[in-house]
Amino acid sequence: MAGHDHGSQHQFTGFAKYFNSYTIIGRRNYVLATYGSILALVLFFKLKPKKMPVTEK
Repeated sequence: MAGHDHGSQHQFTGFAKYFNSYTIIGRRNYVLATYGSILALVLFFKLKPKKMPVTEK
């Protein structure tokens, strides 16, 4: 028969609904989260203000 077999479909809830390894969308979300966190770390260290050395007179 044509169509989906609803007996073998995964019903995800909560965190697993968006981040899972069974669906293309879930895998894509893992990749986007990884790239986003790497970009956030790079920007944090690049834009962090530099410490100025203390000069005493």
